[in-house]
Amino acid sequence: MKISAKQKLVKNLFSKKIRMIPTRDGYGEGLLVLGRKNPKVVVLCADLAESTRSQGFANEYPERFVEVGVAEQNLAGLAAGIALTGYVPFMSSYAVFSPGRNWDQIRVSICYTRANVKIAGGHTGLSVGPDGATHQALEDIAITRVLPNMTVIAPADAIEAKKATIAMAQMEGPAYIRLGRAESEVFTTEKSPFEIGVAQVLASGTDISIIACGPLVYTALVAAEELKKKHKIKAEVINCHTIKPLDVKTITTSAQKTGVVVTVEEHQIHGGLGGAIAECLAEHVPVPIRFVGMPDSFGESGEPAELLSKYGMTMEKIVSNVLDVIKVK
Repeated sequence: MKISAKQKLVKNLFSKKIRMIPTRDGYGEGLLVLGRKNPKVVVLCADLAESTRSQGFANEYPERFVEVGVAEQNLAGLAAGIALTGYVPFMSSYAVFSPGRNWDQIRVSICYTRANVKIAGGHTGLSVGPDGATHQALEDIAITRVLPNMTVIAPADAIEAKKATIAMAQMEGPAYIRLGRAESEVFTTEKSPFEIGVAQVLASGTDISIIACGPLVYTALVAAEELKKKHKIKAEVINCHTIKPLDVKTITTSAQKTGVVVTVEEHQIHGGLGGAIAECLAEHVPVPIRFVGMPDSFGESGEPAELLSKYGMTMEKIVSNVLDVIKVK
């Protein structure tokens, strides 16, 4: 019997040999692929080439790399201008600085003009760890998805980040990709499907829909296994890697089937994936929903695992939210 892509993914999920790689590494690999394939791709950075994994592209294609320095507003303005001449610029920085510090330039120079600029925000979520609250981007999904013409992507692992980076260059218009610094589980494969705007049902279930993005998709899959073994609850797990445009069909179909939803993200609950899913369900399929994410707080310095535990972005928290909301059902 032929093994499906989904079965291979689940088999890999619980493998003892699972790799741990930051999603930012996938971005760097994607840039190198694009550098070889597309002479129109240009990379800009705000003095963080190594941390954002833009350095590899800079080494291979120095004539197509622009070091702007610590000037994120200029980074956005230059990228917009380069895009309007027919090139495909990728601008890289920490997400607290870009899209955080240069949101106005992204809004007016990039989104308003529909400039074909790709924005890579690194060091997102709590898992930045010891860098602390000032560098932990927990609001970036909210401030990018509100912008007209903007596509917003939060890849689940390094392989998906590579695919997303390549896919962003093939689409027209502004796009934002959210990347992490900490090592996270690589559970998809090169053959796993990826398409911007198309969510993936990674585990089928009938009792509840768990909709996640970013590295916490892996945690959601582990939670689903725990629910199945200990509570006889069959959870459907959806990798909603594209927050905008949202895959309304996949989300509503799942919510209609299960009748209850839990969202999972390493981001503020307000305005992030959870907000996008709540808006979708309110319009199409009003069902009970719970949110796992940052509870309206700034982070602090600490190891990634410690911070995720303190602020409730763990397998145990997902399970407890499922058990709570399923009572309402």
